[in-house]
Amino acid sequence: MTGGSGSGTVVGIGVDAVDLPRFRALLARRPRLTSRLFTDDERAYASRAADPTARLATRFAAKEATMKALGVGLGAFSFVDVEVVRSGLGPPRLALSGAAEDLARAAGVDRWHLSLTHTDLVAMASVLAEGDRPGGIGTPARDES
Repeated sequence: MTGGSGSGTVVGIGVDAVDLPRFRALLARRPRLTSRLFTDDERAYASRAADPTARLATRFAAKEATMKALGVGLGAFSFVDVEVVRSGLGPPRLALSGAAEDLARAAGVDRWHLSLTHTDLVAMASVLAEGDRPGGIGTPARDES
């Protein structure tokens, strides 16, 4: 399931912020954590920067914001089930797989909108989940037959 544009129903919204100095210290203390949190492609993209922390932190914020947009908490899916994908100079997109994709499909999400930003101190992500069917997270599906 990938991001795109459209004009459907908002299923959920999520926002997350990451303190960069704290995140940098965490990664220094636990270097193997990056393989649990990020896909190979995300780690490769981040490694092309002199300091990969901001790139990793914005991706971590996007994963947390996706959980919020789906109305679930930690443990509902693996962090690597949500990937921030870059294509050339185009905007970043979300690609879901595994349990995250299953949850999104069950909630009726078929489009994602993602915005990433960071300063020297904070990385942020905003995620909007969109679908074509009425309802949303926590709303029972109606049988229209």
